[in-house]
Amino acid sequence: MPRTPARSSRRRFLRRCGWIGTAALAAPWAWSAPGVEAPSARLRAAIIGHTRRGDYGHGHELIFNDRPDVEVVAVADPSETGRAEAAVRCHAARQYPSYSQMLRQERPQLVSIAPRWTDQHHDMAMQALRLGAHLYLEKPITQTLEQADEILALAGQAGRKVVVAHQMRLAPQLVRLKEAIAAGLIGDLLELRAHGKQDARAGGEDLIVLGIHLFDLMRMFAGDALWCTARVTQDGRDIQLADAHEATENIGPIAGHEIQAQFGFAHGINGVFTSRAAYRAEAGRWGIELIGAKGRARILADIFPAVLLHEGDDWTAAGHKSAWRPWKDDPSLSLPAEEQSVRAANRRVVDDWLAAIRSGGEPACSGRNAMQALEMAMAVFEAGLNRSRVALPLARRSHPLVPEP
Repeated sequence: MPRTPARSSRRRFLRRCGWIGTAALAAPWAWSAPGVEAPSARLRAAIIGHTRRGDYGHGHELIFNDRPDVEVVAVADPSETGRAEAAVRCHAARQYPSYSQMLRQERPQLVSIAPRWTDQHHDMAMQALRLGAHLYLEKPITQTLEQADEILALAGQAGRKVVVAHQMRLAPQLVRLKEAIAAGLIGDLLELRAHGKQDARAGGEDLIVLGIHLFDLMRMFAGDALWCTARVTQDGRDIQLADAHEATENIGPIAGHEIQAQFGFAHGINGVFTSRAAYRAEAGRWGIELIGAKGRARILADIFPAVLLHEGDDWTAAGHKSAWRPWKDDPSLSLPAEEQSVRAANRRVVDDWLAAIRSGGEPACSGRNAMQALEMAMAVFEAGLNRSRVALPLARRSHPLVPEP
């Protein structure tokens, strides 16, 4: 029986979850890129949004609010009304219709790339990195792996830190759950079963919009995926390249109304992702079930997820008595409502990001983790098209639904 480690002190646990906020950032900052001076006072931050094309994600124009260590110097948005309203919300000193102009003139040290639409993520990120900024991006990180690779390569060369808004990775209950599973809460982890929202976006759009959150969590618990097989169908038949079409938002091409995908991880762990509208009522709220040798845990996904444990007896001739109940050791059960908000979820990502910039370490919601979550989604499309198992990392870095030249 694995031994449960001693409970961490409250201060250590809060620090690990990113709850030690601005007071912890009083230490001197390290800015290693040429031409970027160490700030004498507040860090200069800028916001990039687009009111008519992806807006500002889940409050990503507000991530620097109420931080005495950060000053929002400007916001860029092509919409005059949109940027004026955003400037009020984020207390921006100046406004620009062009993000390129803003980046050149303001040379911010921190940039929030907020639009949900990903068609300009790559260009926004590359311009900001070339001017020495650290990046916070709405997910998905980019539309293709090739674009993500270029961002990560430039960030590595410049010593810049890139984070992506996969906020659930830093939810305190999931941080604690990972520790508890490693300590034997459900025995050896055997399988992960994930399903998207399976609403009107079921299939390819669900895969990109919500599936990447779930893939990020799969990797958090099981490590890197090694291979993928998938059946992706549209109108009851396997997809073809001709089925590729735009989603309701500009997140790149998608295909398929139904998806059933399987992933292989190290140590014999398997993962499953399903998105089928017909399965929604039975599956319930989107999330992941973690199946171990001795029990099961379920994550009900949300900006502030819930964790349930499965309790029950063995099958008998009379049936099977079982129930899902809240995990009694979930640290979130006693948290105030503010700590369960979008604002708090974003704050945890920012706290961890700024700490990584200061220390030189890797942030939890890193661009690399986001790229690998996107890679799992691209693997589903590639495996569905090829009707075969594909190995990860993917050799092809362009979009599987776009014909190669």
